[in-house]
Amino acid sequence: MTDPINPAIQGDAEGATTVAPSYRYALCIEYAGAAYRGWQIQRDDQANSIQAEVEAALSKIANHPVHVICAGRTDARVNATYQIIHFDSQVQRDERAWVLGSNSHLPDDIAVRWAMPVSNDFHARFSALERRYRYLIYSSPVKPAILSRGVTWTYKTLDIEHMREAAAYLIGEHDFTSYRAIGCQAKSPVREVRALDIYPSGELIVLDVRANAFLHHMIRNFAGVLMKIGAGEAEPQWAQEVLHARDRRQGGVTAPPFGLYFVDVKYPDEFALPKSSLGPYFLPPQD
Repeated sequence: MTDPINPAIQGDAEGATTVAPSYRYALCIEYAGAAYRGWQIQRDDQANSIQAEVEAALSKIANHPVHVICAGRTDARVNATYQIIHFDSQVQRDERAWVLGSNSHLPDDIAVRWAMPVSNDFHARFSALERRYRYLIYSSPVKPAILSRGVTWTYKTLDIEHMREAAAYLIGEHDFTSYRAIGCQAKSPVREVRALDIYPSGELIVLDVRANAFLHHMIRNFAGVLMKIGAGEAEPQWAQEVLHARDRRQGGVTAPPFGLYFVDVKYPDEFALPKSSLGPYFLPPQD
């Protein structure tokens, strides 16, 4: 007999209770975020979140309520090609069941890419060593139609060399108060940016950023400053001046969310998770 409130607690015919074994799984989730209010379930029950869709699908396969933990809580309209989650279940399912079964219950803009059992000391958020995002800018006199909600469009011509010069000021461990949202709830504004590469890819300009962790709107604020510099509206050193100001009001416009993709998370080798393919898939391979 199973407790209807907590399925992990089971009882035998004589009323004795035992705790069912718990199995931990890691999954890779891909999603187009344009239709969602972000990853996290909101207080407003009517808010559309990716987490709610994923938990509902997994709960049907597990046959009990499932709560998931993610590597990074993406904002409204932000995309992911390599969002890692973990959850605990009282049932064992093979990879095919978690992947194909869950996908049959998910909307077309969310997909489980792979699933695997992991040890109970794996944690999608706290075990992560590094996170990586890509921000895609479409610089063209004419707006795009096909990827209108998958890239950020500017009609301005951007100078990539000036953007690279500015980006160099942002690499390293800094207080990024000027580059985080005013409402950011992180306890510390200090983060370590390990790489910020900028390169062309066809008609796109890619901002490729790796850090130990990110602040709310941090990359979109990077993009806003770098696009202004690339357009010739500020000198490259302005990126450093904004950084040193430690004042969000000095940071300019927050760039739109549509071009932002969560593309990779690094974990200790002991967990042996499959490697990221560094999407989005319409970009040519990059190191």
